[in-house]
Amino acid sequence: MNPRIAQTSVPVIDPLAHRWSPRAFDVEHTFPEGALRGAFEAARWAPSANNTQPWRFILARRGTETFAKIEAALLGFNQQWAGAAGALVVNIAVTADAEGKPLPWAEYDLGQAVAHFSVQAQADGFHVHQMGGFDRAAISEAFGLTEPQHPISITAIGAIGEADQLPEALREREVAPRVRADLEDLFIVRD
Repeated sequence: MNPRIAQTSVPVIDPLAHRWSPRAFDVEHTFPEGALRGAFEAARWAPSANNTQPWRFILARRGTETFAKIEAALLGFNQQWAGAAGALVVNIAVTADAEGKPLPWAEYDLGQAVAHFSVQAQADGFHVHQMGGFDRAAISEAFGLTEPQHPISITAIGAIGEADQLPEALREREVAPRVRADLEDLFIVRD
């Protein structure tokens, strides 16, 4: 039994069962132009309220100035591992329409787009790790983001690397068994 494959209570599709959030990425792996097009196409077709599609992305492949700007904005232990990813993606919610009307569901819709991106990336043989630990103001300043554009998360994406390349504390987390709350514990009410 592979400890990285989710032990689900009922069967789920392979890209979901095999999806996990590694910190060890193959530093030799690179993404040529267009290699992530399928994942972004999946994000494009995610559902959104009133078809507003209130999401935008910044894609940066390792070795570029854009990647360095994003990496510099990472906080805490994210700085210790995320630079090995083949690419970093800033996930941005657009929280108002062109007339300034608020889109209160923008972050939810962005989450769906990123989830679609993640599942397609997994199906394409890549791994992703979502991060919330970054300086939002630094990202906004570095890329000229203004209202209503809000950086919500950063996705590291690439080919899997070896756990032994990580500092000890992160290495332990990398190889620890996967755990989740029991399915029944997720319901507040279930009739």
